[in-house]
Amino acid sequence: MIRIKRYGLILLFMWLGVETHAVEIKKKLLYDRHTLSDTYKYGKQERRFQWDKISAFLDSLVTFQERNDGYGVLRNYKNQNGEAPLTEKYITNKYKQIRDTFGVNRYQGIPLYSLGNVKVPFRYGRDGAYVSVISDSADYFQIIPATFGGVWHVPKKYMKLIGPLSIKKVIFVDRTNQNIATLEQDGTTWLVRSMNPITTGANRPPYQQPTPPGIYFIQKKLSEMLFLKDGSAEEGGFAPYAIRFTGGAYLHGVPVNYPHNELIEFSWSLGTTPRSHMCVRNATSHAKFMYDWAEVEKTLVIVFD
Repeated sequence: MIRIKRYGLILLFMWLGVETHAVEIKKKLLYDRHTLSDTYKYGKQERRFQWDKISAFLDSLVTFQERNDGYGVLRNYKNQNGEAPLTEKYITNKYKQIRDTFGVNRYQGIPLYSLGNVKVPFRYGRDGAYVSVISDSADYFQIIPATFGGVWHVPKKYMKLIGPLSIKKVIFVDRTNQNIATLEQDGTTWLVRSMNPITTGANRPPYQQPTPPGIYFIQKKLSEMLFLKDGSAEEGGFAPYAIRFTGGAYLHGVPVNYPHNELIEFSWSLGTTPRSHMCVRNATSHAKFMYDWAEVEKTLVIVFD
């Protein structure tokens, strides 16, 4: 059993100003292959599961839910709901990719307007982001994002209402330690269901992008997620047991490159350094476990450092 106090760390819910108290986390694995210890070695580095941060996230998540009744998910996968308007200030890189000043891409972004100005968006929200809904009018929802707080207007076409609901399952993706933990609430206790190595997205534009930090709803599952060869319209292979949580970012198993079609259980790269194309790569059997265990629009993915 793990009992950890909430520290004054980098909480995405920090704006709530909640009181400090303990969250109980207990290990009761449902998946026990490739399981990592609480602390372990990677080369000369000591890596670990950051139970202090995970505990703080869970504490703040419960408080966030207690203070809000309605929820939603921001949506603009592949700009399906329309390209977001340009923000007041933005940055264009050498690959002609446009971002707001908070580092969020315009592509697949959701325009967020300040309460006093609904003509030009102040910033972008990320596809899949978990938000609470305060009110709605003919054209806009008024929301509070769980990730960075504040009150914003979002055009209705960019959001889907969900809830009210109580989140019972959360997947934690640690970019710093390249590990993943799945947790499930049981009364006042959170049960650890798996602890595994992963590979997150690398920062090598234009094709490889970092897995973006944030708090997201699982949006879709695919038994096989097809991918293209970089810079080509040719299919390069598939990733098994894929779970989409933001934009083109999926949790999935070890990719299979054509002409091969047999599943691969494990890769030497898991648990090393970021190498993926924004996605979170897992052992294939662990991806299958999450595929079966996690529920669409009821399970959160929290990506943090």
